[in-house]
Amino acid sequence: MQSNSFDHVNYLWDESEASELAGDEVALFLYRSNQLGADLRITNYGGGNTSCKTIEKDPLTGEEVEVMWVKGSGGDIGTLTRQGIAGLYVDKLRALKNVYRGLEFEDEIVPLYYHCLYDLDSRTPSIDTALHGLLPFKHIDHLHPDALISIAAAKDSQRITQEIWGDTMGWIPWQRPGFDLGLQLEKCLNENPGIRGIVLGGHGLFTWGDTSYACYINSLEVIETASAYIAEREGKERPVFGGQKVESLPANDRKQQAAQIAPLLRGLCSSHKRMIGHFTDDERVLQFINSHDLAKLAPLGTSCPDHFLRTKIQPLVLNLPASADLSDPPKIKAQIEPDFDGYRQEYEAYYDTCKHDNSPAMRDPNPVVILYPGVGMFTFAKNKQTARVAAEFYLNAINVMRGAEAISEYTALPRQEAFDIEYWLLEEAKLQRQPAEKPLSRKVALITGAGGGIGKAIATKLVAEGANVVLTDISEDSLIEVNNTFKRDTSTYVVCNVNSTEDIAEAFAAACLEFGGVDIIVHAAGLAISKPLAEHSIQDWDILQNVLVKGQFLMAQEGVSILRKQALGGDIIHIASKNGLVAGPNNVGYGTAKAAQQHMTRLLAAELGGEKIRVNTVNPDGVIVGSKIWEGEWAEGRAKAHGISVEELPAHYAKRNLMNEIILPDDIADAVFALVGILGKSTGNTLNVDGGMASAFVR
Repeated sequence: MQSNSFDHVNYLWDESEASELAGDEVALFLYRSNQLGADLRITNYGGGNTSCKTIEKDPLTGEEVEVMWVKGSGGDIGTLTRQGIAGLYVDKLRALKNVYRGLEFEDEIVPLYYHCLYDLDSRTPSIDTALHGLLPFKHIDHLHPDALISIAAAKDSQRITQEIWGDTMGWIPWQRPGFDLGLQLEKCLNENPGIRGIVLGGHGLFTWGDTSYACYINSLEVIETASAYIAEREGKERPVFGGQKVESLPANDRKQQAAQIAPLLRGLCSSHKRMIGHFTDDERVLQFINSHDLAKLAPLGTSCPDHFLRTKIQPLVLNLPASADLSDPPKIKAQIEPDFDGYRQEYEAYYDTCKHDNSPAMRDPNPVVILYPGVGMFTFAKNKQTARVAAEFYLNAINVMRGAEAISEYTALPRQEAFDIEYWLLEEAKLQRQPAEKPLSRKVALITGAGGGIGKAIATKLVAEGANVVLTDISEDSLIEVNNTFKRDTSTYVVCNVNSTEDIAEAFAAACLEFGGVDIIVHAAGLAISKPLAEHSIQDWDILQNVLVKGQFLMAQEGVSILRKQALGGDIIHIASKNGLVAGPNNVGYGTAKAAQQHMTRLLAAELGGEKIRVNTVNPDGVIVGSKIWEGEWAEGRAKAHGISVEELPAHYAKRNLMNEIILPDDIADAVFALVGILGKSTGNTLNVDGGMASAFVR
């Protein structure tokens, strides 16, 4: 096989890049890891681990010692850096065999890894450390390729391994990761000298090489061979997954149906803790969920531990026609709620049946993966990245089931084995080490006017406090600029004219497709016109009423329909102005519109409070710096009204408030956060952010 010619995996090794790392084995090991992790067919986010062994000088004795560098706990090989690895003395690792007391005492070994550390800045060593340390090879890859797990999860996995590779590959049966599995790998190698790798039943693959490049090529060649073997047999004796049972809706209809039902699913999945959603209608997902074999395979659950740790042991399959009329949310909720009740009861029974005396308390029994035949797959988790990664892992599980069924028969882990990994005390310890969630984690905010200074500041603040944001504005260029300031899995944007019911519906649909729904609605879209009565045209009046008042009404109307589907409460924040409370010169249209915004807040708060939907107003004054409103005629009009120049406006507005403060967009953002992140029992309120304007005091 040509080293750079593959049909089923990506050859990503760039010799010019690698040559710059020559002589630095750790850097080459990291480079190899990143290339392997870039192909989701090889291993998914956070899955698998890689290592290399080097000769280093012992800092205490000055002697040369062998050190193993391996991916640390919780890392991802696709993004692995020096900070994400652990460096351990190989001789001390292997000496742990002298104190190992057997399978019942596996967990005793993990704390001892700290006594093996060479690099004191190491990442926490993972449970797979011994699997690399007990093998003699300089470079080792432990991967979870779909094709290899298909073989590992096949009913007659050992026979198929022998058929494909003959005596060049080893095979060991399923065993939970740990020190003893490392001993089994060592034993397999001793009994089969000269093999190029080992298939771990129900789990994955180990391969190795004398150099980082040789290891990389060995991994790719083994995966390519397995993939080709499966491809030659797929669909030959019987249709893939038994053939199609359900027909998919057209693409646009799938998206529309998914957007309509997502908030209902999110609400039901959030009975213990609020969740963030992800949706995909990938063709491979549709092939599975529309098939005759769905009913047989989905309940079996996944096989690879990395899969079910992120997806739960099995998905929930909605008992709902793809073309169901979703226009009556209470009716649909009543129809699908029993599916969720049944799932939770089954999960509780799984826990009660499999738990041990020292098992951690039962975790959230709601599904992570929801399959809607004819429409697509939803995943729900604590944040967007985790939900997206869960979808990627379940897609891997689908690929595994498809491959295993093509060559044999798919087998999943026994429920007790699955439980022992899901509720492993070491896994629980890893969960406990995760950082505390931020105040707005698990929440989604939709912000109008997000391309402007105040809207951008609000989005930035809410993201910093853990929220996902949906940015809307009439200027796509401004939206792109703001959206590009946020990391992946944090934000999305939609061009939206707040006068258009169609645009608003599309914006909320985008929020539902991207994140599962919405929790916070901030109407920050605005403009300002300052003219005396005689010069104030009807067009001026209409645009102020349309953007500030009508837009606010339409946003609330559509947004509340989503909040009600979720039944999780919510927040609506209106960015108004001091001018809604204070009568100023040359301000009849703007002041009237702002007053209408403020009273609409009170009316909505009175109507929606019983549903835990809180509606509040933030009242800025004189936000000149960073505000697009002040870039045009409004600034000229206000300067004229006060008999000063435009350049004098910031100082003028600062001097007129009690605290002599210049008000910035960030100050408005802080007020929004206070209302949605701290003041959880406040509704119908007006929060002034004006440095203290006695004439605008509301009480």
